[in-house]
This record gives sequence, C-alpha cells and structure tokens, in this order.
Amino acid sequence: MKQSILLEGAKFHITIKRLCQQLIENHGDFSNAVLIGIQPRGTYLAERIQKEIKATAGVEVQLGILDITFYRDDFRMKGANPLAASSTEIDFMVDDKDVILIDDVLWTGRTIRSAMDAIQAFGRPAKMELMVLVDRRFSRQIPIQPDYIGIPVDSIDSQKVVVSWHGIDEADSIVLITEKK
Repeated sequence: MKQSILLEGAKFHITIKRLCQQLIENHGDFSNAVLIGIQPRGTYLAERIQKEIKATAGVEVQLGILDITFYRDDFRMKGANPLAASSTEIDFMVDDKDVILIDDVLWTGRTIRSAMDAIQAFGRPAKMELMVLVDRRFSRQIPIQPDYIGIPVDSIDSQKVVVSWHGIDEADSIVLITEKK
C-alpha cells in the first residue's frame, strides 16, 4: 500500500482559514446562514469552521449535525450495511436560511444528495451551498459540485482519500492511499 500525503500541518490550517474567509466574504455576519455538518466526518470540518469563523470574524454561527443514514439510496439494498453515524442535532429552523452543507470528502455525490433530501425535513432553505475539504473530481455519479473546495484531488476509484483530524485521529492530514499491485 502506498500513501501520499496531500496536505498536513501549516498548509492544512491555511486551507481551513481560506475556506472560512470565503464564507465570511459571502455571508458577512451570518445572520441568515447556518452550518450543517454531515455525519460522520463532515462534522469535524463543520466544528472547525465554526470555531475559525468565531476567532476570525467574532461571529457565532449556528451549527447543526445531520445523520443521513435513512436517506441513503443504498439503505435497503441487500448486502449494504450503512451505519447510523449518530443522531441528527439541528435545533433551529432552516426555513429561508442559507444552509451550508459541510462534508470532508466529495466523491460520487450520493452522500450530498442524501443530505439534501434529509434537510428538507427541517424546512425549506432559501439556498443550499456545499463545502468540502477534498473534492475527488473524477468519480461523480450525481451532478453535484461544491461551492467551497479545500483541495481538488484527481484520483481513481481504487484509491482512497483519508482525512485525519487532530483530537480525533493523530494529526490534521489528508492522505491518498493506493493499493500496490
């Protein structure tokens, strides 16, 4: 197995700060915007973004956590065992809000489609945007594109992108894993 480090250390932190700056430029005081982290690992990015916006702009942005398990298109398929990440924690209305969906890696687009379906249970947003730390551009199955991208990664289906978070994993990093043949 070959591992290639795509991002770590100071560059990882700069990428998070850049994503926050883009949000601040587009949403100002966040009076009409909310962050929704997609379970399981999008929540780590969402929490980091919320903290960084508070530190940079002095604004407390509402943050929700979304479990999409029961909205997945493979939920009832034989042999598929999607795990319930945890529970949804959205204690605010999304009606007429700008909802920023946040996930760590965008690959096929199916997770984001499920999140868009799930968010409708909480109201009708004025707008939905998508932020991802990693955009795996070459394997999209559903026509979904992110509004905010940490880094684009050109990878093939047999490769795996792993995002690690300091405090949860060993350190902040993004690694591309390739099986050796």
